[in-house]
Amino acid sequence: MLEFPLLRLQGGALTVLDLFKLCVLLALVLALERYMRRLVAGWLLRRTKFEPSLQFAIGKITGYAFILLGFYVALTVSGINLSSLAILAGAVGVGLGFGLQNIVSNFISGLIILAERPIAIGDRVEIGTIAGQVAQISLRSTTVITNDNISIIVPNSNFVTSMVTNWSHGDPRVRMRLPMGVAYGTDPEKLRQAMLDVAAEHPKVLQDPAPELFFLGFGDSALNFELGVWTSEMTAKPRRFRSELYYAMEKKLRECGIEIPFPQLDLHLRSGAFVLQGPTEAGQDGGMAVAQGQGRERGGYIRGGEAGR
Repeated sequence: MLEFPLLRLQGGALTVLDLFKLCVLLALVLALERYMRRLVAGWLLRRTKFEPSLQFAIGKITGYAFILLGFYVALTVSGINLSSLAILAGAVGVGLGFGLQNIVSNFISGLIILAERPIAIGDRVEIGTIAGQVAQISLRSTTVITNDNISIIVPNSNFVTSMVTNWSHGDPRVRMRLPMGVAYGTDPEKLRQAMLDVAAEHPKVLQDPAPELFFLGFGDSALNFELGVWTSEMTAKPRRFRSELYYAMEKKLRECGIEIPFPQLDLHLRSGAFVLQGPTEAGQDGGMAVAQGQGRERGGYIRGGEAGR
């Protein structure tokens, strides 16, 4: 029964015994690959000065190379002539190329990611609407963990063919920009010193490079500024870091008596009758005084700020 031929090949036949030996050898190859990868990553690579992400990539590539070599040896030991499988392998390859195009594309992309390392374990990336930290890189997909602890499985081809923002690539330090506006009449130097004090008091703001307050220009209702600070928190909790800075900035502005303006509108009445209402001298009780004006011959000019004025 073990010598029963299952498949006729050039130079022999594939029997039940050969198939059994092949399955045992392949299982042994997979078991040895897992043991060898743990040995290489846990003992050999940890003694080097390589980064953890590079150690992971080397361990993965070494494991895949061992599997390919082990499969070749297993086929040879089982007595299967590989040259006789060339035509069959070609036909299967064409079928896989059409039917499993996306899977093959993700497989090749995984090898490219592990070899070139555009992203690595622990990097904070943004791809499309997805933003999070890379937790695992496999041959078919990459697992990204968001700040809400949600695991998102992203196909590897997306990282190769799409535009990816890697906040940790090369250097984890990034500059974060926080726009703000203050009322006209504010002393810019006083504001600059107040914002630099806020940046200096925050423990997660880097002092080298030094923070800076940029004057962006004159807006319709405010003087526009932007506080630029350097930090390494973009790889961990960027939203929390930005929120903490905005809390501190608002508190400092109140302490210094610097006003954050509301939008204002200038209304120019060119013609027609109109009525102006404003607070009375005893306006504390909500009383209103009424004034009438005629603008048919001459245009009336009204400047309003708050709603209801």
